[in-house]
Amino acid sequence: MVVALPDLTPASQDYLKAVWTAQEWTDEPVTTSMLAERLGFSRSTVSEAVRRLTDQGLLVHAPYGSIALSDAGRAAAVAMVRRHRLIETFLVDYLGYGWDEVHDEAEVIEHAVSDTFVDRLAARLGDPQRDPHGDPIPRGDGTFPGLAAVRLDEAGTRRALRVARVSDAEPDLLRHLAGLGVVLDAELTVVEHRAFAGVLAVELAGRAVDLGLPAARAIWVVEAAR
Repeated sequence: MVVALPDLTPASQDYLKAVWTAQEWTDEPVTTSMLAERLGFSRSTVSEAVRRLTDQGLLVHAPYGSIALSDAGRAAAVAMVRRHRLIETFLVDYLGYGWDEVHDEAEVIEHAVSDTFVDRLAARLGDPQRDPHGDPIPRGDGTFPGLAAVRLDEAGTRRALRVARVSDAEPDLLRHLAGLGVVLDAELTVVEHRAFAGVLAVELAGRAVDLGLPAARAIWVVEAAR
């Protein structure tokens, strides 16, 4: 079963993308409650949408069980993720948007462009492998560049690390981190885990910086090349 994006409503596209992104960086099961919180809808509204998409063969959902994408649903979701992340990259690289400003803009634009536009946009951008937040951009065939990153709060101490990804869920947090210099490719070292205080002490560009655990959990790192 192959589903073309133009055959799906914008709402259906959003649901499929939300299910996919909810599972991208965690193994936590996707539920109607989780989707309701992510999308800002009531549980009853989400339940009805999930039932409809399941009937269309795009989701797999047993009663009271977790929600998963079918093969067709995954293909459609990945295509939407590709659109979204390419548009975010374009807004930053060509229109001067900040990384904290692009998510909502891309949410609107992604529903109004064609597959041809997306492919030409990718070519003009040089087929980038990541978006402004470090999230991998799917290739045209649906495959992904690899990113073997770990959350900063789970990284070891006294090791040279490089920021590879920052969650775009909270624009205020993105602005805060940018003000601290915690941006893509910044190098840092975890000095101490202060769980008793809810703080991660790091060294960044020769400075001591204390990050609250919610901020540290939004940052993903890889080993810095030496």
